[in-house]
Amino acid sequence: MRNRFCKTPLWECNDELVRVAQGEKPADLVIRHASLVCVTTHEILPDTDIAVACGRVAYLGLGEHTAEHCIGPDTQVVDATGLYAAPGLMDSHIHIESAMVGPSEYARAVVPHGTCAILADPHEAANVCGLPGVRAMWDDAARTPLKTMLTTPSCVPAVTGVEDTGASITAADVADSMAWDSVVGLGEMMNFPGILAGEKNALDEVRETLRADRVVTGHFPSPDRDRGLSAYVAAGVSSCHESGSFDEVLAKLRLGMWVQLRQGSAWLNLPGYLPQLVASGVDTRHCLLCSDDNHPHTLVDEGHMDRILRTAVELGLDPVTALQMATINCAEYFGLAHDLGSVTPGKCADIVLLDDLESFRARKVFIDGELVAEDGRALFSVAPYVWPDFMTHTMNLGLAPTAETFRIPVDLPDGTARVRAMAIDPGDTLTRNVVVEVPVAGGALQADPAHDVLKVAVFDRHHSAAGTHAFGFVTGFGIHGALAQTVSHDAHNLLVMGDNDEDMALAAATLAECGGGEVAVADGKVLALVELPVCGLMSTERVEVVAEKVGAARRAWEQMGCTMPSPFMTMGVMSLACVPELRLTNRGYVNCLTFEMEPLLVS
Repeated sequence: MRNRFCKTPLWECNDELVRVAQGEKPADLVIRHASLVCVTTHEILPDTDIAVACGRVAYLGLGEHTAEHCIGPDTQVVDATGLYAAPGLMDSHIHIESAMVGPSEYARAVVPHGTCAILADPHEAANVCGLPGVRAMWDDAARTPLKTMLTTPSCVPAVTGVEDTGASITAADVADSMAWDSVVGLGEMMNFPGILAGEKNALDEVRETLRADRVVTGHFPSPDRDRGLSAYVAAGVSSCHESGSFDEVLAKLRLGMWVQLRQGSAWLNLPGYLPQLVASGVDTRHCLLCSDDNHPHTLVDEGHMDRILRTAVELGLDPVTALQMATINCAEYFGLAHDLGSVTPGKCADIVLLDDLESFRARKVFIDGELVAEDGRALFSVAPYVWPDFMTHTMNLGLAPTAETFRIPVDLPDGTARVRAMAIDPGDTLTRNVVVEVPVAGGALQADPAHDVLKVAVFDRHHSAAGTHAFGFVTGFGIHGALAQTVSHDAHNLLVMGDNDEDMALAAATLAECGGGEVAVADGKVLALVELPVCGLMSTERVEVVAEKVGAARRAWEQMGCTMPSPFMTMGVMSLACVPELRLTNRGYVNCLTFEMEPLLVS
């Protein structure tokens, strides 16, 4: 597959690389005396020189050999004594929108941490604004050196027939997108029930991707590790980031899948299976690292792929193996290894100079041989992106939220009623389908904050004429007041949760007024607000500003009584109708094991 992300295609410059390697022409850049992390042989090669021309590696000076013959009067020479030279880091699966900023600002946040390429699935924006919204995002991305590669969103909506989204993507749309320069594969095929049931559009999306010689990335959280998993892989889905245990990881590896080991802001999966994976001695060549979703404060305060590498090494993974998972393994899976993933002759000069293989702190970052970040600071800047109007006017509720809007009427006497609820465990995408008792007063169901049972409502925000919404209950958050957000995977409808109707109404009205985002309310006061006017998902401000607002929201959560890490991110998947067990959409409860609608009341 031709890589359109490099400064110069190899076929245009191989003659010049030959001349530079032999000392017949000076290099543009020579990095000297580095300890090279050789991901092709799992070695660290001391005192290595790296000569670069046309944005690609022309020569490696190994052992007693040096690149002195490649240095001319205009060659930039970088002394890397005491530093490790590693391939530019790659995130194998990421949703940019979860960082609450656009692609150019995302690049400014992650490149200083050594990230040179991301494989992004923008199905959040696609669910709101379709492929035109995706094109606008990639126009923004093209203004930065970060290699922002697109996996076309596959599941818009995530599961058909259970929710209302702002757009849809068909197999014909997928086929058209495969001709885009930015596309390297199909985004996560979350509709695994559709694949297993032989649903035509789901299978046709996979077929069109395979026909274009691209990979199909997956999402298979089902406990079925026998017929269902085999069928899913046989359909052409070749990777998965949704694994919660070592047994799941091993089952997928044994069937030939590439497993994306995930450590995001809320989905902290590595501790759950990586130590066992290391102890097992299983070959990890099909293991990749990914973040999936990162909040802005994670990127600003902790880092990106460097953070995941630190965690992996702390959990017992060999650092060179960890780097393989974030470089060459990723490049090989996506069919990009002929250009990316290793510091070897002919490859793109995406190189990060690291202080050590414990902190993975990036001292200098080169993309296509150009210094783009140094000592934690991006050396490139872009003007604020002007988003199209259709992406900044997406709050169409069809109603003005009031306290009465959140009343859940029932034809029952005062007392108690048994209802279904979503039980949330911190740091996990899964929910449990439980039955709880809630008070009934004045012909309406009530929250029961004394037992940590909160009301939840989901409103269709894409179709103003409809104004549809549904109610449910949740346990596990422990808050007083209300939280609301338009970041609610994957339809990104308006999601409101709270222990009283008045605060829930204020939270909903606040987001309707500002165009979407995240808000915390208690006792009639807005405690924190993160405005996200672009698709209700992204800010127009700097990532540091957004991170500070998210930090204020985090402090508000604690003030409201919540001890859960990243509750907004955990809350945001309560509508994700493709992950077990129970979810709430604007149409009602969805049983994500049977994919049937479930009633709120339990007789």
